[in-house]
Amino acid sequence: MDQFHFSNPKVVSLEDVEVGKNYAMVITTNGGLWRYLIGDTVVFTSTNPFRIKITGRTKHYINAFGEELMITNVESALSKACEATGAQVTDFTGAPVFMKGNEGGAHEWIFEFSQHPDNLDSFIDAFDKHLKTINSDYEAKRYNNITLKRPIVHIAKNNLFYHWLEAKGKLGGQNKVPRLSNDREYIDPLLEMNK
Repeated sequence: MDQFHFSNPKVVSLEDVEVGKNYAMVITTNGGLWRYLIGDTVVFTSTNPFRIKITGRTKHYINAFGEELMITNVESALSKACEATGAQVTDFTGAPVFMKGNEGGAHEWIFEFSQHPDNLDSFIDAFDKHLKTINSDYEAKRYNNITLKRPIVHIAKNNLFYHWLEAKGKLGGQNKVPRLSNDREYIDPLLEMNK
């Protein structure tokens, strides 16, 4: 995944995969399917035998600064932050805040809570701490706030995500809130509706 958006990314066969590294899966079969990108990201948990764990989607990640943040990282950190602060999240999305001049970047989040945290700052700190623990690339980018500053968190109005999907004509079981985006396509309209 660290080369996914390169114009000529390195493609590796099964014999060259590494355990614990995120990959975008491409399938080729002798039945005529040729280099089909299935859209899932995987991590190999074993190479003998080959075992994988689905970690997300190729379209839903944040890697604006080399942090390789996948949905599995976020869901795990979110679970820990909720556990630590008594919060319950019903919906969320996150996106990068790009660097300007000498100012570092950040991740901006909007969370809709069914149970608000006891203390929002404690929730943000726990979320950030667990992301650092889970993802060493994120931790490296957060080191001393040089590349990435502390996460920016907004609390969503009740049913914000429902109304956003409704406005886009996307209500129904086949439509889901995009959890992560490497651009601001989803979060900016949500923040505008949240005013």
